[in-house]
Amino acid sequence: MKISIAFYKGKGGRLHNIIRWWTKSIYSHAELILPDQTWISISPLYNSKIESKRKLLVDNLQWDFVPLDIDSEQLQTILDFFKETEGCGYDWVGMLLSQFLPFHIKRKGKWYCSEWIAYALRIACVVDWKIIKIYDRADLSPGVLHNIVEKVNSDKAKKIQS
Repeated sequence: MKISIAFYKGKGGRLHNIIRWWTKSIYSHAELILPDQTWISISPLYNSKIESKRKLLVDNLQWDFVPLDIDSEQLQTILDFFKETEGCGYDWVGMLLSQFLPFHIKRKGKWYCSEWIAYALRIACVVDWKIIKIYDRADLSPGVLHNIVEKVNSDKAKKIQS
């Protein structure tokens, strides 16, 4: 089965432009899409919380999608992680300080979009810890997450070909 990571590259507002400029990426936001097409994310709005939702209309020109193969155990781990973190708020302090300091700042019970997805993928063993290196990465921006999941797919393709 597959999940996808959706990376937002649409115009968006001022906040999206600042995120793109600061992170030097075309992506300003990321969401995790489950096999049943439920989207899980936290938006960078002031009172946002981690939540799931169904998106009935998606402008595919505003998003890039990276599919990842998972098994049922990995899916259950992601769902368990979601249940544990559902309703947690946005980590403005951690996100901003991690951009200015040479190490990752993580506030308990707070997340930003790409950070939550990176942790979910790591906890579920969808992405090997040697690739994601959360412990040694200050920047977990949407652009960095995109590079990580593209590397995972590239490494899997190489293994299949050899």
